[in-house]
Amino acid sequence: MAMPEMTRDSVCRAIWSFSLHLLTSRWFMTFSSLMILSMAGATFIFGLYSGEIKSSLGYDQTTLNLISFFKDLGGNLAIISGLIMEIIPPRAVLAIGAILNVFGYFMIWLAVTGRISKPHVWQMCLYICIGANSQSFANTGATVTCVKNFPNSRGIVLGLLKGAVGLSGAIMTQLYLAFYGDNGKSLILLISWFPVLVSFFFLPAIRIMKVTRQENEVKMLYNLLYFSLGLAGFLLIMIIIQRKLTFDRAEYSLSGAVVLVLIFSPLVLIIREEVNLWKSKRQVATNFSQLNVSIQMENIPSSAEPESTTNWKSCFKNAFKPPKRGEDHTILQALFNIDMLILFVVTTFGVGGTLTAIDNLGQIGKSYAINFGYNF
Repeated sequence: MAMPEMTRDSVCRAIWSFSLHLLTSRWFMTFSSLMILSMAGATFIFGLYSGEIKSSLGYDQTTLNLISFFKDLGGNLAIISGLIMEIIPPRAVLAIGAILNVFGYFMIWLAVTGRISKPHVWQMCLYICIGANSQSFANTGATVTCVKNFPNSRGIVLGLLKGAVGLSGAIMTQLYLAFYGDNGKSLILLISWFPVLVSFFFLPAIRIMKVTRQENEVKMLYNLLYFSLGLAGFLLIMIIIQRKLTFDRAEYSLSGAVVLVLIFSPLVLIIREEVNLWKSKRQVATNFSQLNVSIQMENIPSSAEPESTTNWKSCFKNAFKPPKRGEDHTILQALFNIDMLILFVVTTFGVGGTLTAIDNLGQIGKSYAINFGYNF
């Protein structure tokens, strides 16, 4: 029996209303941030394609180390994206990062595959510095926005987002094996276009919202952390199995498909949560007398002006007037703060050794494999 016209129209309106609610919600914004950061780990897998750069362009280890330095410089030079974030919306920051990514890594791919004449060393350093700097734009645009949208759960949010960045290298590796097989040059091509595609797809959802604390906010964030732990466990198992067994293209594709399913699985939890919030919102609209603070957080005007668009003159004017410790600082206030100076020095000396190990991990592993083959 056919559905009455009025009922069909009401169903269509309800579906449209919920779709708009979901796409403009805070939780979908969080999911979008996780997706963008999960693909922003090109600097962590430099060891996988550094050998291709070295062999294709005829570089020695000293030259490769120089290129690696500029890769680390670009990846950690986040002050540029931070200053830009102070005067333009997060979406524009992410868009700039995507453009830098596709330019830097695509030029490297063209050089490695011989599609352009062999570039000078300084040009390769510039390309990889630009490409790696896109990661700081993705980190700034997604992380700062997400933290501002969860002012009462900043620690959990930072842990969740940094976990996504940490897994991004392993995620990109599995997807590269699924798309191209074991081809280092194709990995550079994947890095040049795939993160850009993800960034532009989820770009509309990234914005700063005026929100209040939700009752089950912490529980939801912990659930997202559990999903991340499940993904990390699967990646660990697959990496071990792939080292022990020989995978063909179909098996790599299956592994990549499972990774994609696990990445998108938090969307089920988010949709379920937003359905409940959407129903509550509709009930409030029907019976205004039952309005309550926990539901008001969902009435977010899409045209709200983000805090990142504050006047640039006021940023410079208040640069030497930092607020009390623990309160929100602008980028310039943080730059001229002694606490930031201490953090900068500690991070510079503490992370340097780790970056050196990551950059050379591929060659170290290859060297050990040769030695073991020779000994046994």
